[in-house]
Amino acid sequence: MSLFRLDASILPGTSTSAELADLLEAEWSAARPGEPVVRRHLGTDPLPAEAWTLATTAGFTPEGERTPAQRDALALAADLMAELTDADAVLLAVPLYNFGVSQHFKTWIDLVGAGAGDATGLLKDKPTALVTVRGGGYGPGTPREGWDHSTPYLRRILGDYWQADLTVIERELTLAATTPGMESLKDLAAQRHTEARHAARHTGSTLASK
Repeated sequence: MSLFRLDASILPGTSTSAELADLLEAEWSAARPGEPVVRRHLGTDPLPAEAWTLATTAGFTPEGERTPAQRDALALAADLMAELTDADAVLLAVPLYNFGVSQHFKTWIDLVGAGAGDATGLLKDKPTALVTVRGGGYGPGTPREGWDHSTPYLRRILGDYWQADLTVIERELTLAATTPGMESLKDLAAQRHTEARHAARHTGSTLASK
């Protein structure tokens, strides 16, 4: 059994999403000792921004007329798709940036789709964990309620479109300890942190048992 892990933080040294993903992976590996973990880090090794355009236009171009760049983009898309389909379980650590999905993660989503052609059911029933973190608060009644345009999109793609057996681990208020004006939220932020750590550990064990 293998685990595919993808990280998307642009600050790997202080990443709160990576912290939770590390806990989840540790539990998975403890239950599956010696099993491989395949890794991709979009924050430290971003995909070429033009690759999706090249892969997509290649699909409308006769094979003999494709440019070397188009062929390379198609090969990259196929490799990205294979990393997902070859794995027995999937772990995605994806922070919220600018109220949405970061461009380097969106490029990955689009390229996987290009590699699959029709990506419907790409992860059908595959145990998949999404770890997502947010610096502020976006829950009901907060000033930023409805501003999180990342998590609903990811649920739609991973759960509804790719049909993964999806578990979502969320942590909010990650900036409360260091941001002026958020002092009153420190205790709540600490509680959310504890809850997310527990959820990550539990999900790691659960993924390994499926």
